[in-house]
Parts: sequence; C-alpha cells; structure tokens
Amino acid sequence: MAPIRFIHSADLHLGSLFTGMRGLGTEQWKTLQDSTLSAFGSLISHALETRPDFVLIVGDIYDAEDRNLRAQHRFQQGMEQLARADIPVFLSHGNHDHLSGGGAAFELPDNVYVFKEHVENIELTVKGASVKIAGFSYGRRHVTESMIESYPDAEPGVIQIGMLHGSEESDTEHAVYAPFRKEQLLSKNYDYWALGHIHKRQQLSEDPPIVYPGNLQGRHRKESGAKGFYDVSLDTGHASLQFVSVESVRFERILIDCSGVQHMNELFTVCKEQLADHKADLVAELELGNLDEAALRMLEGVPSVELLETLREAFSKDERFIHIAKLHLDSNVLIAEISPFGKQIADRLEGWEAQQWKNALNELYNHPKSGRFLPPLTDELCEELRVGAEQKVRKLMALEDQA
Repeated sequence: MAPIRFIHSADLHLGSLFTGMRGLGTEQWKTLQDSTLSAFGSLISHALETRPDFVLIVGDIYDAEDRNLRAQHRFQQGMEQLARADIPVFLSHGNHDHLSGGGAAFELPDNVYVFKEHVENIELTVKGASVKIAGFSYGRRHVTESMIESYPDAEPGVIQIGMLHGSEESDTEHAVYAPFRKEQLLSKNYDYWALGHIHKRQQLSEDPPIVYPGNLQGRHRKESGAKGFYDVSLDTGHASLQFVSVESVRFERILIDCSGVQHMNELFTVCKEQLADHKADLVAELELGNLDEAALRMLEGVPSVELLETLREAFSKDERFIHIAKLHLDSNVLIAEISPFGKQIADRLEGWEAQQWKNALNELYNHPKSGRFLPPLTDELCEELRVGAEQKVRKLMALEDQA
C-alpha cells in the first residue's frame, strides 16, 4: 500500500484579539492582529504546494463563539482554494467555537466535512486503502464528560484515525474538556490520534502517534517558540511526522549577552546585533545577562519603563516586526547583588500572579481620589511593577562591599 499523507492542525484561533499587548505602533499592531490569518494562509499554501490526501483541523478554528466575520471569510476562502485542488478537509469545532455559538456563517464548500456533536466515523478511500476518521464537534462550550467511550474500535484492514479536541484527565495546567487517559486511546488500536486543545506541541505516544500539534500562531509570551502543524505520512505499521512552522510572529524570551557593556549606546548595539540572529518577526522578552558592575551602575538610575519605551522606539524602525514586550535583568546577577533576605523578597515577587498584585494594591485602586486615575492592572503592568520593586529591593538591600 502506498503511504497516505495528511495535514494535522488544530487551534487556529482565527481572529484572536491579542488583548494585553501594549506599546505597539499602528503598523506593528496590524501585523500582530493579522498574524493568525497569515499563519492560516501559510497552511493553505503548504497544502496547495504539497497536495496531501486530506487535511484535519481539530477544533478551535475561531477564537470566540461569535466567530468574527473577517476570520470566517478568510477561512471560507481557504477552504475554497482546497476545494479547487480536490483536497478534502475534516474539521471539528472545539470549546472556543462550539456549534451553539452565534455569528454569521459562511457556507463551506463540499470538500469540507464538519463533525456533528456526537462521535461519527467517516469513511473514505485513499489510494485504494480504506480510511476512517472518527471525531465530534463541541455542541456547547463546556464538554466536561469523557467522549472516548463513544469512539469505535479500529477494524482490521482499515486505517483508523481519531480526532479529539480535549485533554488528559490528569492535566492540572489547563481547563479539562472531553477528558481522556492515554491508555484509553491506545486501547482503541487506532493508527493515529490527532489531538487539539493544548497549545503546546507534544507527542503523548510514538507508536501509535498521539499528537498535539499546538496552535498555528502564538498569542502571548506563554505560547513561545515555533508554531505550526504536522505533515503526516502513514504506511502499514509506520508513521512519519514532519513539523511545519508557519507562525507569522514568534514570541520568544531571548538572553542578551551584555559582556563589556558600559554605555547605553553599547547596550542598544548588542541588542540589535543579537536579535539579528533571529530571522522571524518577533515579540521578544529580553533578558539582559552578564551584566558587570559598570553596567549595573549604568542601569541603576534608569526607570525600566523609560528604557523599555526607548528600545521599542529603536526597533520600530527595523524592517522586520520586532516588538520588545518586556525587559528582565539576569536573575543570577540580582541574586548576587542583594542580601539573603532581599533575595527572599525578590523570589516571592517573581511568583506573584495578577490577582496577588490586585490584592496588594486594592486599597490604592479603591481610593476615591486616586483610583480613577490609575491604569488597568494588566499582566504587563504587573510585570513592570515587579521589575521596579525588585530593583528597589536590590538598591535598598544591597550587600556592602567587604573588599
């Protein structure tokens, strides 16, 4: 039997709003707003160039249940392109774009099969082989019950693929929807499990493959690194997976080696030189490392917000999209510069979530005179407060030079 080829994608989140992003210029903002659509366009281009036997999209095509009109139009256009190339598409809706959601609906071409809210097992013939694809769409936002019992067992002589937008029931990092155990998936004897919902690319099993491709485009700092989909070849008893990166803008935390930096112009130069090694468009968190005593003295009196804004302005003139989201000083330097008690305070601040900052600042924000003038306490503002507080701790609790 000739191997069958398909694309496994999930979590397109077309139309993401990228809330919480600050300090972007008009063109930068447009680039970021269009990034999910651009990544989807790259998926379509890859399919048209390589002609897979079919395409799988495992849930959360749209970012919200109201499915904004522009995102729907771009998706419909992409499906029309695949239809003209005779490439079938099998898609399921997830918790973000469930079937009960509102919004206008574009009619999709006949090459697209949309799974209903109960598990179906759709059969097709590919290169003379019988292939079945099992899956379901979320009928409502919260599908908390296990669905795996409704998936049929694999049949002899049939290539069986499962599509499942959900998470392992032991997962403590994400909202658990359509929970499953890996052993349950293995017991079905499928040739491939195409998963969605978790945005971090990972493989729960190699034989058979049980795979999360992650989302197509990162949307914040916790979704860093390469993003894309898998191009999969299935042969008798063998699977070959190729990850294809298509993100339009990459989120990264990048260590900047500041060895020998004593003046601000040198700092800006090394930032530009070292970011030039990263070819992708970037939303970057810069960690300034290898800061010696002279560099620390240079930075000591500079407000972190002012330094961040000036770096942003410098990179806004770059031909590429480069947005500096945050600045960090190498934690090892900070720890070496402050007392043990100061280190304890800094470590505690590092772990604070937004709600803890809100609790700490509750009286200030609720004050009738000051509260109305304060900006919203976003994650980015909380990070700026943490950096400023840590710098203040380092200055007030620095170890005396014993030399």
